[in-house]
Amino acid sequence: MIDVLNYTLYGDVTLYDLVFVIVVMFFASILARFITANVRRTLIDRMKRDQLEILLKIIYFGILIIAFVSVSPSIGIKLSGLLVAGGIAGIVIGFASQSIVSNLISGLFLIWEKPIKIGDQINVDGVSGFVEDIHIMSTIVRTYDGLYVRIPNERVFTSSITNYVANPVRRFEYTIGIRYADDAEKAIEIIKKIIDEHPFALKYPEPAVFVDSLGESSVNIVVKIWAPSTEWYSVKMDLLWKIKKELEDNGIEIPFPQRVIWFANQPEFQRQQKD
Repeated sequence: MIDVLNYTLYGDVTLYDLVFVIVVMFFASILARFITANVRRTLIDRMKRDQLEILLKIIYFGILIIAFVSVSPSIGIKLSGLLVAGGIAGIVIGFASQSIVSNLISGLFLIWEKPIKIGDQINVDGVSGFVEDIHIMSTIVRTYDGLYVRIPNERVFTSSITNYVANPVRRFEYTIGIRYADDAEKAIEIIKKIIDEHPFALKYPEPAVFVDSLGESSVNIVVKIWAPSTEWYSVKMDLLWKIKKELEDNGIEIPFPQRVIWFANQPEFQRQQKD
């Protein structure tokens, strides 16, 4: 048996060398299938099917190529010259496609980490809107003005991401000024009642209504309310209008800025100057 394995096929290559290469490639194929199966199971809900299939093929054939390059000298294939040429070409291509590779890697990290998903409202590097799609190379955001913006994934991954709906609840607040002549306690009572009656104003976390400061022309009441993130904007606009109308209906008004002006030719002013 040993003599058979030592049989020379060509040059310095023996039957043992050929069998060794076949066994290595067989186990490399099994390893590649195992890794791609686990990657598929992990990313099947995070990537589009066509993008996932491309990634799996890259991983599968990449493992096979690495295994073949490792054992090729055993069957007399000298890849040193080819590797040198490939290395030089790889460096040139690498510099030329640096941003592409960076976007690709960033896209994989975004899909893996999943800080955003389709439908989320986000702000990335000054671009705000809804996430329409997440590709391997870029992320598509539809702004609140209806514009579609393509953001390279490298920019998304390296920027601070504000996700407005990642948390199920979100707080908003108003500062409402009333006249000094108005009853602040009554105003607070009215505002609390309106909040309690709104179906999307949350009871927990509890809303807060209190006098925050005494301004030049008004007593300033701060109102802090929590609402579901998906209904946040509509609740904010709805409650603001209802609070305004209800305060007005109860004789509580939001004052205009007021100033007291003294004229030099008035008798009272002249008398104060003499005193």
